[in-house]
Amino acid sequence: MKYEPTTILSIVEQGYEKNKTGVFSAVKRNGEWIETSVDDFKQMVRDLALGLHELGVRKGDKISLHAENSTEWLVIDQAVLSLGAAVVPIYTTQPGEQIKYILENSEAKVHFVSNDEVFAETKPLIKEVTNVKAIVSILGSNHEKLRTLDEILEMGHKKGEEDPSLFEKLRNDVEPDDLATLIYTSGTTGVPKGVMLTHHNIAGNALAAYEIFPFEVDKYEKPTVLSYLPLAHMFERTASYIYAYVGIPPYYIEDTDEIKEDFGHVKPIYLVTVPRLLEKIVTGIKVKGQEMSGIKKQLYYWAVNLAEDYDPDNPPSKWKWKIADKLVYSKIRELFGGRMVGFNVGGAALSPNIARFINGIGIYCGLGYGLTETSPVLTGPPKGELNIGSSGKPIADVEIKIAEDGEILAKGPYIMKGYYKMPEKTEEAIYDEGWFHTGDIGHLDDDGWLFVTDRKKSLFKLSTGKYVAPQPIENTLVNSGFIEQAVVVGSEHKFCAALIVPNWENMKKRFETKAHQFPDENITENEFVVKRIQKEIDKVNKELSKWEKVKRFKLLEDQFTIDDGEITPTLKIKRNVINKKYKEQIDSIYADEES
Repeated sequence: MKYEPTTILSIVEQGYEKNKTGVFSAVKRNGEWIETSVDDFKQMVRDLALGLHELGVRKGDKISLHAENSTEWLVIDQAVLSLGAAVVPIYTTQPGEQIKYILENSEAKVHFVSNDEVFAETKPLIKEVTNVKAIVSILGSNHEKLRTLDEILEMGHKKGEEDPSLFEKLRNDVEPDDLATLIYTSGTTGVPKGVMLTHHNIAGNALAAYEIFPFEVDKYEKPTVLSYLPLAHMFERTASYIYAYVGIPPYYIEDTDEIKEDFGHVKPIYLVTVPRLLEKIVTGIKVKGQEMSGIKKQLYYWAVNLAEDYDPDNPPSKWKWKIADKLVYSKIRELFGGRMVGFNVGGAALSPNIARFINGIGIYCGLGYGLTETSPVLTGPPKGELNIGSSGKPIADVEIKIAEDGEILAKGPYIMKGYYKMPEKTEEAIYDEGWFHTGDIGHLDDDGWLFVTDRKKSLFKLSTGKYVAPQPIENTLVNSGFIEQAVVVGSEHKFCAALIVPNWENMKKRFETKAHQFPDENITENEFVVKRIQKEIDKVNKELSKWEKVKRFKLLEDQFTIDDGEITPTLKIKRNVINKKYKEQIDSIYADEES
């Protein structure tokens, strides 16, 4: 093994001295950025750890954390880990019954909530959760029975003055094989499963993943990163440990609707993201050209098309790129703050067209692959290499192989200990001499690059016997500026079809350019809308196999949402929910299939 067993505490501590900015992290609240210094962060971790110790938290206990991203989130995480206890993060979007299940299943001893609004989802159910001995509000509360973070910090500060050596003693007892977290997978089917990850699972993964990060910290004066993915998700959480290890402060945004302004203020060098953000940004860039006219519009789309055709093995001539850069690309890069070096993308498949475009305008964009169960990174493009469409090569200490049925299998030190209290589920996932069965379908090329096709459970078979992987088709569909969301269906039918949620904002703009009145009602039946979507589908169908082509579609007015249980907190489609909820619409597509 390349990386010796270590703890999350150790790698974070190493970063304190590397930090040249003086800021450990920052959070935006009510439109204002609140920065926390390295020294203040360390003191808060110490005080909170001792405060929790005073509440009775001991090594091996579980502490749940239901809050938005913030510096306090990081403080709580480090404080809990310093006691040898495990953090149980909860998405702010999870429903109350699911939160109740997580609290009971994990046997959480203390429950942190960000504020009364977040607590409201759980409040009616919390009395039934007898294992929770204290509820702590991070930003204060109007509920009498809730403790406050400030109160626990004060308790801990007092304890530290009484017993100055206690914090180090507790912290030094933490071992690499100790449980660091229980991550309950949101999942697209069934009840959440508690993934058990140790300190070394995560710390080792952070060190190995940092090898493929597309930047050298020392090259930048006061480097920063922007963060918007939930820290409850392992991708962002492991990234946060990498930032701490290399001494770069993450700036946690308040609202994704303000991310454009946040890019301008923070001027980050880096961002980890899921594909949807980049898809929306690139769509916006393309649509913007419609506001131009004449030669300006022609030059704009010449540059856009040049970027979309980017090939790392055969880049455009220097003079072409320089002209495109001066006219268009440099202005696009300013949208990201002007210092952006690269994006690392995970959580779902990234359309090759999007990857080509981002790389083509002069910003690195690499796709990685992993799961919560793998801490999470398994593969990514090695530094200085790029293979558009691939999820990269295995990172240090990871082995990847493909099973006979095409399933991706993984082995290495970053694989979970198992599912909490679910030995049968663990045995279903890890067997054959320790190989973890990912549930994803893919292949390795001759040079060891991994290509991920889809989730094994997402594949469906047409009545003709042909198998279809819906995700790549959906990813291509949402590249259109007129399609916001798409779900491809067709199991046991003769052909593929799709449920389509149009991008109504861009559709309205198109109505305006054509001098049409946007309809007030029945917009999904509007002839102009239907024809526009059909045109976009026809473009996609040209690149698909005969059996993959989307022959029919049904338009939906409202987007699929997390709150309605149609997508996961990481924006993955819950196909079983969609198929059940929209059964009538799907049946109507195939009503005359035999005719």
